[in-house]
Amino acid sequence: MQTKTGRRLWLAGISALALAGAGSAWAEDADIDEVIVTGSRAAPRTAIESAVPVDSFSQEDIESISVTDTQDLLKTLVPSYTLTRQPISDGATFIRPASLRGLPSDKTLLLVNSKRRHRSALVVTGGSGVQAQDAAQIPAAALKSVEVLRDGAGAQYGSDAIAGVINFILKDGPDGGSLQVQAGQYFEEDGESIIVSGAKGLPLPNNGFVNLAFEYTTEQPTARTQTFCNRGIPNQSAGFCIPLFATETTGPGTAFTAAYAQQVNYAGLYRRIPQKWGQPEGTATRVFVNSAMELGVGELYAFGNYSRSHQKEDFNYRNPVDVGASTNNLDDYVRMSNGQLFRANQIFPLGFTPEYFGTVTDYSIVGGYRGEAGAFGYDLSARYGYDKLRYDLDETVNFSLGEKSPTEFHQGDLVSDEVALNADLTYEWEPGFTATPVAVAFGAEYRKEGYEIREGDIPSYIAGPYAMPDPYDFCTNEPVVANRTLRPTAPQNAGIVCNSTTQVIDGRTFTNPVYAVLGVGSNGAPGFPPLYAGRLTRNSKAAYVDVSTDLTEQLFLQAAIRAEDFSDFGSTLDYKVAARFEINDMLAVRGSVGTGFRAPTTGQNFTTIVSTVVNNGQPVAQGLFPASNPVAQFLGAEDLEPETSQNVSFGVTAQPIDGLTLSVDAYYIAIDDMFYAVTPITVTPALQSALIAANVPGADTIGQVNFFQNAFDAKIQGVDVVATYAALWPNGQSTNLSAAFNWNMPIVDKVKVITDPSGVQRRFFDGEYIYDFKHSEPRWRGVMTAIHKAGPFTGVARLSVYGPYKNMFSATNPAIQKWDPEVFLDLEGSWDATENTTLTLGVRNVFDNYPTRDLIGESATNGRIYRSDMIVDWQGGFYYARVGVNF
Repeated sequence: MQTKTGRRLWLAGISALALAGAGSAWAEDADIDEVIVTGSRAAPRTAIESAVPVDSFSQEDIESISVTDTQDLLKTLVPSYTLTRQPISDGATFIRPASLRGLPSDKTLLLVNSKRRHRSALVVTGGSGVQAQDAAQIPAAALKSVEVLRDGAGAQYGSDAIAGVINFILKDGPDGGSLQVQAGQYFEEDGESIIVSGAKGLPLPNNGFVNLAFEYTTEQPTARTQTFCNRGIPNQSAGFCIPLFATETTGPGTAFTAAYAQQVNYAGLYRRIPQKWGQPEGTATRVFVNSAMELGVGELYAFGNYSRSHQKEDFNYRNPVDVGASTNNLDDYVRMSNGQLFRANQIFPLGFTPEYFGTVTDYSIVGGYRGEAGAFGYDLSARYGYDKLRYDLDETVNFSLGEKSPTEFHQGDLVSDEVALNADLTYEWEPGFTATPVAVAFGAEYRKEGYEIREGDIPSYIAGPYAMPDPYDFCTNEPVVANRTLRPTAPQNAGIVCNSTTQVIDGRTFTNPVYAVLGVGSNGAPGFPPLYAGRLTRNSKAAYVDVSTDLTEQLFLQAAIRAEDFSDFGSTLDYKVAARFEINDMLAVRGSVGTGFRAPTTGQNFTTIVSTVVNNGQPVAQGLFPASNPVAQFLGAEDLEPETSQNVSFGVTAQPIDGLTLSVDAYYIAIDDMFYAVTPITVTPALQSALIAANVPGADTIGQVNFFQNAFDAKIQGVDVVATYAALWPNGQSTNLSAAFNWNMPIVDKVKVITDPSGVQRRFFDGEYIYDFKHSEPRWRGVMTAIHKAGPFTGVARLSVYGPYKNMFSATNPAIQKWDPEVFLDLEGSWDATENTTLTLGVRNVFDNYPTRDLIGESATNGRIYRSDMIVDWQGGFYYARVGVNF
């Protein structure tokens, strides 16, 4: 761990850079009004004059944050934008789900240069089933500014804009450039990261430009773990414990487990970390290009990206023999074709931790032509986006293949792509009775979306010989096991027992190895089989009108309407009305009312994630199926419909003194038919008979089903407060202060209930989820930032404060843990060593704060310390150094 002396020196260096040359008095303020393009499809306005709340973050704001991806940048800048680090969450470890205003990330629309961004290929297979756009694929080095619309905008931008819209504006300079190299690590001396980024502008003919930006990052893993010992954990049964394994001969261990540990010299593993809880190991390369040039009477433009990232996460550790509640197939004997015994811990004598790899390939291209023709403006564009997520595993087995199992697998690929054509037009109409011309924006869009599941390699999904009992037909097949005998064709002197379901081996009772049935597919993440591979597409058509004007010198009005038709579920019609009234030069009120929607994605309509088990000798599938699957439909599933929303906001903006702006906005969002995955439904013999009688396809091959549904209604209410102050000092120094605060209250309003054919009523989730939906994230959060410039020195101080939050263990055991508010301080100091070179030292989480450990047992097994899905950071302090060159 970093020594106290080392930290003091590091902090002293930052403080010296931050405070050098401070002046003594305030003076004339700096101009901070910036024109924004998000929130109105007609005439741009400044953020303070907008009828809805929009945050505008400059290139300077972006460059003052030292993080490895844009997701973390947004989390730092916007209090209502939250993000989790989920270390063992399949694809959600690689593509992290975020939240705006307490709503899943697929309810926030991402734009690049005001054009819709395509979705990622990841469909989170549990909970809300998010398939969202991935902001991490956009390198911060490419950004000129970021605009965050904190209001529903479905009538202007279409599907997904329920919580808001985030618009990434790309750099567009025809000259100049920059190069930055940053290196850092956590106080725990792990998680080392290197970021190399840069941008370069070049001129093109006809007043054109091309601006190229890139980013390369590499991160080593972190491990916030304690000794792997599943003992004495509240509300959890006793299980495997590394320090006790080799010597424990009484429950839950036995003399046999201790003897095994000594036989394989297991004590060597205790000196390693069998399972890491923290950030994954990974590398990423991301490139963005933006360009434009005058052509004829208008401007031709194009921009696009290419990125590739590769990350590795650890799954849960599989202990080599069963101890207490910690059981798995490693300890199960089977009989090979020669009659000899085999169990998988012969491949992994010390147990194993599956390593899961995710490789994301993402690219897009957008091109168009824009200009003016008289009073009309036009923008005609086309775009294509592609995102692929490849899954691979190492250090695991397909238990059903036994001794022939490989230890590396390709699980398969998920692919999402999208093509769109847009015509966006504007017109200025002067009716003669308004203070300014009426700005009219109207247009149309055609979009085609596709989602594809590509099968994995055969060993990742195949049911091997040990997926069913007696695969080599050693024993006769009388219905009563006690009557069975060894066949003459079977090995005769191998110790095979046929007339019992159990067998004592080395003094221990096991399931008879002849009849033992092992799991199918690559353990940890079974491969995608051909049966569930394929492609689904849909198309949509939309048209919109957006009208705005200053009706008087004090009153600004805006109205929008959008109609959209989808090939898979039908049509929607949404509206929005917004207004701003300027009481005087210092004070204004604003508000909006509107509707929105989020269409179910092709991924949510098509995703099938299943594994295979053997039931009464027959392979059956269990897992997540599309709601349109015949078995799911028979069990009560209905085709997915859009989530619909009603948004209301009211706010006040003020400029009480020069340099100070203040906005307070209250919001209310009511969402009907929110998505969620139902609790898995076991296909009992009675249900299977009913399915077969109803001639439902696949009835005899599916053993357990869950699926996405429009599961519940929710209400979200909250308040956003944003204040900024910019000032110049008499000696030429400047200070920018900003503070942002969000209070958010989400509530489950109504839960849908379905009834299966046997008459059983099923709720989509229980009291635990309802409680956690409301309480599991901090009720409020604030971010305060100060940037001070004094000659060649710049200092940045940022304070992030998280409010209290709570979590319930389960509905049947409603133990609740409460976390108190947490404070994180970041400091950064920069020195312009030359006209073109800047040196920076910084620390995130200066005081090395951590949230309270898990105390109720929900997140305390397998060496875990913290609730790993919490939005409050649990990685500790991080320090870094950066060199930047401008040219």
